[in-house]
Amino acid sequence: MSTIVATRTPVAVGVAALSIDDVVAVARHGAPVVLDDEALAAIDRARAVVDRMAASPTPAYGVSTGFGALATRHIAPELRTRLQRSLVRSHAAGSGPEVEREVVRALMLLRLSTLATGRTGVRRETAELLAGLLTHGITPVVHEYGSLGCSGDLAPLSHCALALMGEGPVRTADGTLTDAGTALAAAGLSPVELQEKEGLALINGTDGMLGMLALAIHDLRDLLRTADVAAAMSVEALLGTDRVFAPELQAIRPHPGQAASAGNLVALLADSGIVASHRGPDCTRVQDAYSLRCSPQVHGAARDTLAHAELVASRELASAIDNPVVLDADGDEPRLESNGNFHGAPVAYVLDFLAIVAADVASIAERRTDRMLDRARSNGLPPFLAADPGVDSGLMIAQYTQAAIVSELKRLAAPASVDSIPSSAMQEDHVSMGWSAARKLRRSVDGLARVLAVEVMAAARALELRAPLAPAPATAAVVAALRAAGVGGPGDDRFLAPEIDLAHHLVTGRAVSAAAVTVIGDLR
Repeated sequence: MSTIVATRTPVAVGVAALSIDDVVAVARHGAPVVLDDEALAAIDRARAVVDRMAASPTPAYGVSTGFGALATRHIAPELRTRLQRSLVRSHAAGSGPEVEREVVRALMLLRLSTLATGRTGVRRETAELLAGLLTHGITPVVHEYGSLGCSGDLAPLSHCALALMGEGPVRTADGTLTDAGTALAAAGLSPVELQEKEGLALINGTDGMLGMLALAIHDLRDLLRTADVAAAMSVEALLGTDRVFAPELQAIRPHPGQAASAGNLVALLADSGIVASHRGPDCTRVQDAYSLRCSPQVHGAARDTLAHAELVASRELASAIDNPVVLDADGDEPRLESNGNFHGAPVAYVLDFLAIVAADVASIAERRTDRMLDRARSNGLPPFLAADPGVDSGLMIAQYTQAAIVSELKRLAAPASVDSIPSSAMQEDHVSMGWSAARKLRRSVDGLARVLAVEVMAAARALELRAPLAPAPATAAVVAALRAAGVGGPGDDRFLAPEIDLAHHLVTGRAVSAAAVTVIGDLR
């Protein structure tokens, strides 16, 4: 889900909030950006306020003082450019592996969005250079470790600010590693010399954690629809009943996500010959296992949690995160005010919530898969869906892979946001750990996709083993999509890892849900 494919339709960055789709377009698909006229005017007004305060003998935090625990020192005018330069250099102190390009582009875009609100006091040329880096595909090298998620994502953003100064390593649009000065020159861009307040404005935001939240929300929207597709295939393959998904049963417990998931399952199982084969009075199996019967309750709760995360993300996307901020830049008494809006708690909490969602949806998917492989519980399917059980192992170890991922997802579901650790000589004595929550959520989303891929593989094989009974048109379309892509059906044992990768590609590329949609229309 992290491949960047360049698109040339620009995203306009203005005073108003960006959308999650805007973030995905720039971060993942390489869209260029442009600052609109309203944003440029707001930037100019705020800068005028900072210039006035810089000329005043009264100390102003971030303009004529030090930072954090050193905020009590007044900085003479001749040292202020050095102050901003030193701030960025010293805070670009990350360590560990490189962070994915789409994450860095997301945090750059969201920092630009805050600059465009006219609340930070940067100069127009500084904001335009940040936009230029995005448009030319120049991506600063940001490292895995360094952010505590309070005072924002200081270290990751500092590595990006360093590039605006023409310093530090970057990757060009084709992924080549070079230094920022060389990359800027090749793109026809010039580095900036940061002035009062600018260094602080470039690094004091929740943009990294928010960018990863936006990307995760985008991915989870479809993964939860895919989970419904996988569940429908498993219910069908295990000779489960669709009666428990009836809308009148959902209405007496009116959670919207549950109703949406159950509605999807009803549509996906419509006209199933397999379900019809055991729907008559002779069928005594009215109580399916929880992993089948309660799929809408689990998938629905996941949807409702995702909806809450989207609400938080929309508020954060509409925020101007900096400290201090310019207030009333176009009023009679504009001022610079310190605040605590850089604390990442609102974002960190929902990042942790979504890691729980990913773990639990994967857990119930793995249980459905295991049931299909167990001769004692699969209602007539061969052990491990093998062609010749004993000689062939079938999908035995594919389920092991699922189980290993689910176990990892459970560990990743432990919240990062409760793990505050003090820093900056106890000035920053409570932090959000939102960056850490976001980093583990990315692993969780990837793990969920892989677990669903194995379930879809197993369910497709099981449906074919139910022949001559015919699956529902929607689930049959998914089976056909898998086979067309090279994911094989029942037969002798073969090298499975490539087929799991193909199935994973189909899941993350939205081809699984799309195959069902071609038959039944949009999934909820």
